Amino acid sequence: MDLDAKYSRLKELLTSFDKVAVAFSGGVDSTLLLKVTSDCLGPHNVLAFTAVSPIFPAYEIEQSQQLARELKVQQRLIKTNQLSLNQFKENGPQRCFHCKHLLLSQLLESVQQSDTLLEGSNLDDLDDYRPGHEAIKNLNIRSPLLEAKLTKQDVRDLSRTLGLKTWDKQPFACLATRFPYGTEITLEHLQQVDACETWLRRNGFSLYRVRFHGQLARVEIDIQEMPRLVEKELRLAMIAAFKENGFDYITLDLQGYRSGSMNETLPEVE
Repeated sequence: MDLDAKYSRLKELLTSFDKVAVAFSGGVDSTLLLKVTSDCLGPHNVLAFTAVSPIFPAYEIEQSQQLARELKVQQRLIKTNQLSLNQFKENGPQRCFHCKHLLLSQLLESVQQSDTLLEGSNLDDLDDYRPGHEAIKNLNIRSPLLEAKLTKQDVRDLSRTLGLKTWDKQPFACLATRFPYGTEITLEHLQQVDACETWLRRNGFSLYRVRFHGQLARVEIDIQEMPRLVEKELRLAMIAAFKENGFDYITLDLQGYRSGSMNETLPEVE
């Protein structure tokens, strides 16, 4: 199907509901889902649920609040604490399942019985290792973008057409994805990674990850942005900032940013 046909299919799916709640992070996918759902059902029939947790940077929550206001959709913040789960802290290959199951279960508890909970997975999410998708299926949560066969690029193209400023937003994954499988996740280390990624964002980098390897930080950025990062003044400032936040060694990954790079070691882990 072309994009117009997929968009028509998405609207057809959404108009079959009466009232819905949307798991809303403020990312590219969930913002498009919230926008089209609100257009189809009216803002008064849509409620955005946003999880607040140490695994989500504070600025992402703030951005989601601004987007919800712009879309005129009521938003409810739900506190979650994945660090209460040993299966999450131990950070095995199934970490994402336990994280997503806890988060979505708490959202379901807050949804009125007459409402349907929707989430924003797209078709390309099936191509990567995503145990969290099993939690979505186990809890019978609907994924309209996926059901309409929208790819990541479709979501961005449609977002741009609809005037959403998130159309070119950097891909986001929770801070737990910065840790190699088998490395314990702690609040201190989450905050350490968050502080270093905040430094990169405030210094104008648009696509980045700070991967945690104990005393060593492995920085992934867009290859096009590498020359600027290694300029002397900015490089020395980054080294100072990262050391101030607890890293002894700072490295630049020459492969650049890539989504899900921690999954590259999965065969060894398994």
